[in-house]
Amino acid sequence: MAACALRRGLLSTFSKYNNKHAHRLLSVADSRFELNRSQLECRACGMYGVVQQKRFMSSRNRPEGKILETVGVFEALKQHGKYETGQLFLHSVFGYRGIVLFPWHARLYDRDITPPMSESKPEPPGAHGSKEVKGKTHTYYQVLIDTRDCPHISQRSQTEAVTFLANHDDSRALYAIPGLDYVSHEDILPYNSAEQIPIQHELFERFLMHNPAKSPPFIARDTLKAWQEKNHPWLELSDVHRETTENIRVTVIPFYMGMREGQNSHVYWWRYCIRLENMGNEVVQLRERHWRIFSLSGTLETVRGRGVVGREPVLSKEQPAFQYSSHVSLQAPSGHMWGTFRIERTDGSHFDVRIPPFSLESNKDDKAPPAGYTF
Repeated sequence: MAACALRRGLLSTFSKYNNKHAHRLLSVADSRFELNRSQLECRACGMYGVVQQKRFMSSRNRPEGKILETVGVFEALKQHGKYETGQLFLHSVFGYRGIVLFPWHARLYDRDITPPMSESKPEPPGAHGSKEVKGKTHTYYQVLIDTRDCPHISQRSQTEAVTFLANHDDSRALYAIPGLDYVSHEDILPYNSAEQIPIQHELFERFLMHNPAKSPPFIARDTLKAWQEKNHPWLELSDVHRETTENIRVTVIPFYMGMREGQNSHVYWWRYCIRLENMGNEVVQLRERHWRIFSLSGTLETVRGRGVVGREPVLSKEQPAFQYSSHVSLQAPSGHMWGTFRIERTDGSHFDVRIPPFSLESNKDDKAPPAGYTF
């Protein structure tokens, strides 16, 4: 029964994928991770399920990818509540190993759901459509990515998702913290490990310490708590926007980064993380982007270009997702962004995928600069 319960939990997470794809979600970077597929039959229900205590296996960096080493043991998914600081996990889409630092409670505005008129998010001026969207509380996590997995996921997800404004006079200077990511609750596949340092990242031992008496057995150091408190305004995830067009789902998360003084003006900066995900079976490729950027100062800017961050990613059933971050600056404390991605099918035809409109708000205290790596 335990095996069946675990399998049902996994299948509920993978419900949008077929069985072949669900098996891929248990692997990183094309079989960097595999699950021992020994199965047992449950006499109570006749189902075959993965044994709960089977271990995840990680391949070493060999071309044939056939040599495996133990990573850890699956744990049951949390259907209710949240994962705690120190929880080890595999990312269900990108497959990397990671560990939870702390949770964020965001408002998810899902345009695929038709809501009541109350508690909805209004459209920005000039945005496509007239649908109002109700926000729903959703849990995300600040996590560390195992640096051993970064090379294997770099073509599908940027591993420098968190950037800060530099603490000097150059108003355009940015710096990044590699291997820091935001992960949605449903993307967490929890596991445990007997290793005292199961994740390789330069901040792991600065932020966490091993405590076998706790579950999970990693607890926050004072440096993590101080870093979180100091950088809270620039790390905080508050709004998430999601919309699906012809089986291509686009999720946008904006972050305010701060204000810098430019020539005779103030320049306000935001970063935004975007994830595209192919929910269907058809292979498609992102070819162009088209942005509309509205500033409170009254300006409306149009941006067109090939691909995103220099890439034109292919979204297939085997590799359905692509995630990247970018930045925008305005000479006003708030604004809006929306737009479309031009997607190409294998037969050469095209269609436009809507980017859900989102607000750019500067409602944080700008007096203290981000601490970044300062502890």
